[in-house]
Amino acid sequence: MTPELQAYLRTAIRAAREAAAIQLAERGSDLGVGTKSSDIDIVTRVDTLCEERIRRVIAEEHPDHVVIGEELGHEASGRMRWIVDPLDGTVNYAHGFPFYCVSIALEADGEVVVGVVYDPERDELFTATKGGGAWLNGRPLQVTATAELRQALLATGFAYVEDRIELNLGVFARVLPRVRSVRRPGSAALDICYVASGRLDGFWELGLNPWDVAAGLLVVREAGGTVTGEDGGPYRLGDRVLVATNGHLHGKLLDLLQLPSVLARI
Repeated sequence: MTPELQAYLRTAIRAAREAAAIQLAERGSDLGVGTKSSDIDIVTRVDTLCEERIRRVIAEEHPDHVVIGEELGHEASGRMRWIVDPLDGTVNYAHGFPFYCVSIALEADGEVVVGVVYDPERDELFTATKGGGAWLNGRPLQVTATAELRQALLATGFAYVEDRIELNLGVFARVLPRVRSVRRPGSAALDICYVASGRLDGFWELGLNPWDVAAGLLVVREAGGTVTGEDGGPYRLGDRVLVATNGHLHGKLLDLLQLPSVLARI
């Protein structure tokens, strides 16, 4: 890893840990819950506090970089761009369900080169740098070797847009009988990292945003996994669907998902 990448990784880890400390400190407090795109798409004051802290850390250490985040600004362009989800799994967090995280990625000239996903409940730090492998608390990650759908444990998530919920329910119903089981934990960033760590064999979701997946995308790729988007080619930030697997069962899962017919209805 180059000294430059090491410095960026240290920044991402510092920012993630400081945001996570806010999350842990504010558990059980008055979260000031509001809504965004629908009455089930919620935001809390902790989301905003965490993003403010992350932006402050980045500004201190790399003042010439730009940031896009879920809560405080979706639009920013620049050669060095941080992509931030300050609290992925807000619904879980607001209900006291302990499955949420901080997700921070750095994009250099349009390519994600640093990814950090931190789970404060389990003190699990997933990290990756371009060409430097993927790691969990300093231990190298590797995807599973599962090659048969019937032996696979998968995960998915459901968007907060009603028509996409209905679409994914149909996909879910098609997939579930053909695999060992399907989970829906509620944090895309962690789900993707669980594929990287071998806890899951694959994951799919419709309608994810760049900040949901940018960091996890690098983690799973550096762990040897495969990630594709809406045209079946390599996933691009903003694609309408993401499929991440260990690679061995990727083609079989794509066939089962029948994405062209699904995406034609979006």
